[in-house]
Amino acid sequence: MWLLLRNSRQITEMRYTFFILSFFLLSLTAWSQSAIEQLRTDVSYLADDKLEGREIGTTGEQLAAEYIAKRYQDIGLTPKGIDGYFQTFSRKQEQDPHSTAPTDTGRVVGRNVAGFIDNGAKTTVIIGAHYDHLGYGAHGSLHTGEPAIHNGADDNASGVAVMLHLAETLKNGPKANNYLFIAFSGEERGLWGSNFFAKEPTLKLENVNYMINMDMVGRLNEENTLAVNGTGTSPIWKETLENLNNGSFKLVLSESGVGPSDHTSFYLKDIPVLHFFTGQHDDYHKPSDDVDKVNFEGMDKIGSYIFALISELDDDGELAFTKTKEEDQGQKVSFSVTLGVVPDYLFDGKGMRISGVKEGRTADNAGLVEGDIVIKMGKIDVADMQSYMQGLAAFNKGEKTTVVIKRGEKTIKKKVQF
Repeated sequence: MWLLLRNSRQITEMRYTFFILSFFLLSLTAWSQSAIEQLRTDVSYLADDKLEGREIGTTGEQLAAEYIAKRYQDIGLTPKGIDGYFQTFSRKQEQDPHSTAPTDTGRVVGRNVAGFIDNGAKTTVIIGAHYDHLGYGAHGSLHTGEPAIHNGADDNASGVAVMLHLAETLKNGPKANNYLFIAFSGEERGLWGSNFFAKEPTLKLENVNYMINMDMVGRLNEENTLAVNGTGTSPIWKETLENLNNGSFKLVLSESGVGPSDHTSFYLKDIPVLHFFTGQHDDYHKPSDDVDKVNFEGMDKIGSYIFALISELDDDGELAFTKTKEEDQGQKVSFSVTLGVVPDYLFDGKGMRISGVKEGRTADNAGLVEGDIVIKMGKIDVADMQSYMQGLAAFNKGEKTTVVIKRGEKTIKKKVQF
């Protein structure tokens, strides 16, 4: 009888546990679906034609900044700009007859948007993403047709949306750090907004623990390939990222703290940084970078991964900063020529794989195509992006050389003229 009662009680407890677990999973699914819909809403607004590509200094950029500030307010973030949530800056305007950005005595005016979670902690984590894009394609466009709106759904409405998602989750999250969320403008012109903030911060940079940057996180592919740059800027990054992964992503890790996005401005201030990135694609810097091509489930997955990372580091105190290899060796590479290709930053093999070829440029004229892997330029072996840039630095405009590529199983030599 006792055995029957005990078995009956165990069955009841199992049913209760199953009910609680099922309720939790259903709630988690509902929360995730709600998060995905909010991500979709944010990207859809920022990448709408009415914002006309969010070029710095335009009405579209101002509308985007006001939208982000309103989202901060609704989430409950404290203003941390100079004028409420906004930090205004200006830079000398390049003379471009196609630009729609208004100027003030020859200068273009932009705004960073900053919101704060004050947990009363000694250290602050900065979480950032740039919200500006190319407008009608005056600066940096790869579009060869008539001027058209570049909505930048992936670049970088996606990063802003994940940043806002993290603000919502961290509002009631780990408390050992404060959190500063910054939407930067002027990134497309050369990291203008983040550079200005790093020089004119609205809090003490010596109290910043680390910085996380999300730039182009909207195209997670079927292989779940996620690039994380800056892993050499603190000894803790690589191991923590890999331990938290559990096979969810195919991680492509890069140590350098210097790259073509806003984390660079903070690395140069001796702050540990990470840059999350799902890779370039055929729509990069073109009018076709639109909402219908964004992977919102992937964005939610990346946001959850970053939240897990922040939570894991919550009790680790202030992270140690380390300079990355290129900085230690003083390898500052400058070059005056290019091949006219878009590198595949997710490629983790030997060489530099081409993900796009610009029409009418050096590589196109030489017969290089998407998927080719550059392994040698002149006398310089190309093992990675750094050696590729060193290869470019060896040549001047008008000079000729031989570029060796891998195309499938074949090794091919191509004559190029810069």
